[in-house]
Amino acid sequence: MASQLILPLAPRSKLTRADFVVAPGNARAVTFIDAWPRWPAPAAALYGPPGSGKSHLAAVWRAQAQAAVIPAAALDEVDPAALGALGPVAVEDVDLAPASPGRDRALFALIEGTAPVLFTGREPPAVWPVALPDLASRFSALLAFPLWAPDDALLAALAAKLFRDRQLAVPEAVIQRMIRLLERSPAAIRDFVTKADEKALSEGRPVNLALVRELLAEDDGTAQ
Repeated sequence: MASQLILPLAPRSKLTRADFVVAPGNARAVTFIDAWPRWPAPAAALYGPPGSGKSHLAAVWRAQAQAAVIPAAALDEVDPAALGALGPVAVEDVDLAPASPGRDRALFALIEGTAPVLFTGREPPAVWPVALPDLASRFSALLAFPLWAPDDALLAALAAKLFRDRQLAVPEAVIQRMIRLLERSPAAIRDFVTKADEKALSEGRPVNLALVRELLAEDDGTAQ
């Protein structure tokens, strides 16, 4: 069968509160975000593995608080005195940004400032790297919420959401097959949904068990 040309038009990921999948591994973090603006502390952190929902929840809070969003890696060039004029701020991927005096002075200014701030990272804030010793104690004192590795229910709900984002109706049996055999991570689910959509579109086929088996076989060279 001749393949169709796939236009490079990525679907827009829906990052609203209604589209966030709540599960035991993220419920405390969701409850905290939902409590805005009645937070018990002006600074807090969300942490968890890639694809666990940190950026999604940060986007939800950004919309609620009209917050600015800054990648931590960009803080090295930011004047700490200018941060106070931004109002609420979300700082993403703190522990992926190299520790430097410039970055740390900006982070310290945000924590010590009067505007609300939400940090995200992969590891707990207490182990985030620092160049300024005083910042380590501030990180350790942050109100922090983990987002756990997902269970079957969360992975299935995520897969269903990602297919819906692409306007694809996929049977539950297909989704269950996927999550049993794929790497157990949101990132793997996202990558597989993208490949399934591209294959289905290029070959003019639905996303069904046969297509999933073919993709899995392509990934590891064996029939599933």
